[in-house]
Amino acid sequence: MLERTERSGSVQDEDDAPIQSALRTFEAEASGIAALAQAMQDGLGRPFREAVAMILAARGRAVVTGMGKSGHVGRKLAATLSSTGTPAMFVHPAEASHGDLGMITAEDVILALSWSGETVELKNLIDYSRRFRIPLIAITAEATSTLGRAADVVLALPAAREACPHNLAPTTSALIQLALGDALSIALLESRGFTPRDFRVFHPGGKLGAALKLVRQIMHGGDQLPLVRLGTHMNDAIVEMSAKGFGCVGIVDGDGVMTGIITDGDLRRHMGPRLLETIVDDVMTRRPKSVRPDQFVSEVLELLNSSKITALFVIENGRPVGLVHMHDLLRAGVA
Repeated sequence: MLERTERSGSVQDEDDAPIQSALRTFEAEASGIAALAQAMQDGLGRPFREAVAMILAARGRAVVTGMGKSGHVGRKLAATLSSTGTPAMFVHPAEASHGDLGMITAEDVILALSWSGETVELKNLIDYSRRFRIPLIAITAEATSTLGRAADVVLALPAAREACPHNLAPTTSALIQLALGDALSIALLESRGFTPRDFRVFHPGGKLGAALKLVRQIMHGGDQLPLVRLGTHMNDAIVEMSAKGFGCVGIVDGDGVMTGIITDGDLRRHMGPRLLETIVDDVMTRRPKSVRPDQFVSEVLELLNSSKITALFVIENGRPVGLVHMHDLLRAGVA
């Protein structure tokens, strides 16, 4: 019995090892981000502002470069910059030495990532930037390195122990580079006044693109709208509701202004022998929730979910111009 208990404990410890390893990784990387935040409040703040101003002033693109893990982070940085209003591209430093330097113009600004600042493959690119006076921003942990000394602006990263138990595999260092790149991208986004509508231009595909569609792009309109006037008898309103198939009917006044709505739920609440003889004024819900045609469909989804309803009328200048149903959001790929 004792032997079995000991074996059970051993198995439990063994099963727990990956979780403990993950927790150590999180702790190490969290300490790196904390160090970066502290650095931003100290010496890193001034060059960070200079880097943002330099990129904003560039008439060309932000050219991001780096080798190894720094290169992978650089590719992500270039993609994030491009999608948030700062035209950018990634240039591989080794390929740059074999003709890709021609992709970089005097109107560009270069962001070079290298933890050590001594990446050999960056030498020709650094020389090229100095020869043609192309602004160079270094993202490195060694301000006095070859890259740091050559750069116009140095974003000096704080020292951090890698999550790797041997302190070798770039883990915490890569995350710090990634976080600083995101900080640059967002600071530039905010400086440019980049809006969700601008974001939609660069993200027409996928679920994100679907969420950034406008209501007018997916709404039903015209003769598809289930509408009746004030004073209409409920039997006619129910016929209109059933014919249009949205589970609701909108009520408008003589000027076509939306005054109420009747839903399946309203019918159940007012069910009785004299319902069909009643007029819509006595059954409708007044001041119904609605959306505008220029709102994002993601906002519609949020309103439908929070209100626990399935359809919303689209109102412009007080009049119904469309209707959006939950099924439309499903077809659009938002819900």
